[in-house]
Amino acid sequence: MDLSDLTARQMYEALKAAPPRRRFGFGDRIALVNVDLQCAYTAVDTFATAYETDPRQLEHVAALAAAVRAIGLPVVWTYVAYAPGGGDCGVWGTRNDAPDSLQNIREGSPRAALDPRLTIDPADTVMRKRMPSAFFETHLPSLLVWHRIDTVIVTGGSTSGCVRATVVDGLSHGYRMIVPEECVADRHESPHFAALYDMAVKYADVLPVGDVLARLQKGPGMS
Repeated sequence: MDLSDLTARQMYEALKAAPPRRRFGFGDRIALVNVDLQCAYTAVDTFATAYETDPRQLEHVAALAAAVRAIGLPVVWTYVAYAPGGGDCGVWGTRNDAPDSLQNIREGSPRAALDPRLTIDPADTVMRKRMPSAFFETHLPSLLVWHRIDTVIVTGGSTSGCVRATVVDGLSHGYRMIVPEECVADRHESPHFAALYDMAVKYADVLPVGDVLARLQKGPGMS
């Protein structure tokens, strides 16, 4: 194991300055998957479980969503919520049982609601998930196949949790994975930047949101 005195942020910044590998790049057909931008994780003035990294995160996500809709490709929003009692959370919900615990996010509750600052278009797909990855036991895989998607942009939170899990699963399903760095957030700095570093080295192209928007403005089939 290599030892370093650098922080996770410094390691990520050094990686950005001198990428060791070429990018995966964009394919021809792009989907946007916004992971768990729900009040439990975005309403920092209301819920103890919420967090913010870039104050403009939701603004950037809205711009991406508009750009993907404009080229006629799918925009997906996920959220986590569980049945009364939290039994469908499985072993993930067994480590504690406080009122703000994961398994106590109820379907239809304020914590489960997507952030009201977001605009959800009637043509968008909203899907409930129960585990970290947006691919696990949802219809996301079949939706992407139907739309002949080859590239998936992932936003949301947390960077080190559900975003990373979705990115790893997406790559495993054969998709080019794109992470706009201003569009993901985490509770703590070190896991956030460690996850960005990890994804950038192994699983995804981690890019400035401006670069992603510029690619979307070219339209489908314009790699």
